[in-house]
Amino acid sequence: MARCSPPLLCRFFCCAAKSTSATAAAASAKKNIVFLGSPQVAASVLDTLLAASGSPDSIFQVAAIVTQPPASKNRGRKLMPSAVAQLALDRGFPHDLIFTPERTGEESFLSDLKEVRPELCITAAYGNILPQRFLDIPPYGTVNIHPSLLPLYRGAAPVQRALQDGVSETGVSLAYTVRALDAGPVIACERFSVDDCIKAPELLSMLFNIGSKLLLHELPSVLDGSAKQKAKPQDDSKATLAPKMNSEESWLTFDEEAKVLHNKVRAFAGWPGTRAKLQLMNQKGEPDVLDIKVISTKVSTSSDKTGDENEILFSGNSLLIPCSQSTWLEVLELQLAGKKVTTARDFWNGLRGQKLLKSP
Repeated sequence: MARCSPPLLCRFFCCAAKSTSATAAAASAKKNIVFLGSPQVAASVLDTLLAASGSPDSIFQVAAIVTQPPASKNRGRKLMPSAVAQLALDRGFPHDLIFTPERTGEESFLSDLKEVRPELCITAAYGNILPQRFLDIPPYGTVNIHPSLLPLYRGAAPVQRALQDGVSETGVSLAYTVRALDAGPVIACERFSVDDCIKAPELLSMLFNIGSKLLLHELPSVLDGSAKQKAKPQDDSKATLAPKMNSEESWLTFDEEAKVLHNKVRAFAGWPGTRAKLQLMNQKGEPDVLDIKVISTKVSTSSDKTGDENEILFSGNSLLIPCSQSTWLEVLELQLAGKKVTTARDFWNGLRGQKLLKSP
């Protein structure tokens, strides 16, 4: 996308003169909030804020939005706005107040941010590191919605890493942003019980919805400054990290217990997904390698299955894959390369009696 010239902040769909919205906002009795976020879960938070700010008795208004620059999607060349930018446009938010800097340390961006006169910044899955020069601008600070019970799971993938660990409880925290990663004082948090079926995209959405409500509840205290007095410092000695996911982690190896593999399938659902290599014995008795994407699983509760230690069975509606410690992983849905997601039953029927094995 072309940049404005002279090289100011790259703004989505705008190289025109600045709107008078910022001036009008400064004259308003409502406090100016700037929202930063990018993916769909952040768009749901923005939607909640925009709806609440439209109330006659609202104490705040969304003065500007900051999001990731447009990016190509689905292997196409066309640049598409982030989910947050798209929602803002759909809601009629001024184009010139949707900022899309490559980096939040850019001088032009910081200059434009100061013109908006934000009293508070709110982040939700924004995706860029905020420098101290940014954090020094809003007098009431920057508050982040983080989908974990801080100090647990600090980092880019808190929901995914929590599911991978098989936790039975997680939650969402509202915390002040400091330079250290997710280490600021916690204003409030809410716990959430996790069952053994929920996958990362669903849990992520639920936690950000809870976080939106928690944010609205706490905004009055944040905007009158009292939240800083009650916010509790994190115990760094109890901190755990949630590093970013990568595609190389997505392979399943069946020398682990079924529960470990099931938790990984739940954690990696969406992106990058989980993959496995199987062997299909052809009519000549030779193995053909099958690369599959594992979509849905559960841990088998029955221990009376018999068969070769590498043979994959079928029972009920599931592929049964032998794993470590005499455990069995039930695969309910899978996907072959270039094909649609299919049920285990339909996949099994398509084998026409051919033997299926784990890859060595």
